[in-house]
Amino acid sequence: MRPRKVPLRKCVACQDMKPKKELIRIVRTPAEEVQIDLTGKKAGRGAYLCGKVSCFKLAKKSKALDRALKQQVGEHIYDQLEQDFVAVEEQFIANKELISDEAE
Repeated sequence: MRPRKVPLRKCVACQDMKPKKELIRIVRTPAEEVQIDLTGKKAGRGAYLCGKVSCFKLAKKSKALDRALKQQVGEHIYDQLEQDFVAVEEQFIANKELISDEAE
């Protein structure tokens, strides 16, 4: 049996191509809300970021999320996302390690 193809996505900040499971998805929901989607299955337009705070700050500085989500992302939303991103970062890293352990 052939090995499954791993879906790749590009980080909107650093432009690195990585497996989808190694990136955090930011989604613009149909209700025009911008939020973090750890499941990767919420409805709406998505943009992907590396699990590093430095990539988030670069995306904020360059307005990369505005372009990727095709919507103006306000400063207060960036601040809220940054707080959520820091809180979610530890959980994301733990999930990534768990997935890599299962793959071995």
